[in-house]
Amino acid sequence: MPTASEKLAKARKEEIVNACAELYETMSFNDITLKEIGAKTSFGRTSIYNYFQTKEEIFLALLEKEYGAWAEDLSRIRMTQDPLSADDFADALACTLQKRTCMLKLMAMNLYDLEAKSRLENLAVFKTVYARSLQEISLCLEKFFPCMATKDIQQFTYALFPFLFGVYPYTEVTEKQKKAMAMAHVDYPRYSVYEIIRSLIAKLLLPYENGRSCPAE
Repeated sequence: MPTASEKLAKARKEEIVNACAELYETMSFNDITLKEIGAKTSFGRTSIYNYFQTKEEIFLALLEKEYGAWAEDLSRIRMTQDPLSADDFADALACTLQKRTCMLKLMAMNLYDLEAKSRLENLAVFKTVYARSLQEISLCLEKFFPCMATKDIQQFTYALFPFLFGVYPYTEVTEKQKKAMAMAHVDYPRYSVYEIIRSLIAKLLLPYENGRSCPAE
């Protein structure tokens, strides 16, 4: 059972991470400082160093929280939906990611710095949660598309996860970027997170729907 000090430490870490998330909604990663984060907590900047050594460690904890929430959503799909077609699963999975804009933004824009400037033990905790999301995707595929072999599931995963790193820049465009593309005569069709992810997943899974790729008995 957690001690009072452990509960306090957990509560303070959550407060720091939540403060960081709130700032990230309206400010860029580069503009957010430990001072800015501390000003939004009930205990100030100096106490932050008891829990995180760098700004990047706080953001890594935020990304860990986002991946954990996504894994929970994937688990709920796996436990409560049966059966699902390729279109239904694509819809359900895209809906889970539509809620994770913060996760997609961090992946696309800041992941390298977060990992490089965080302590190894913090990075290992994050990777554990990240691995859980990979596992949940695999378990969902095993359940809803039993004809997928281990190799097929691996190929799906290695198509989906790298793809997710590029989703945010394609769905969130600044006014400056819009003007630059107009000057360059670049046609830019707008897609939502849901639309762009759902389309990919449906295409990847179509061959396995209704046993199409099952080996002949």
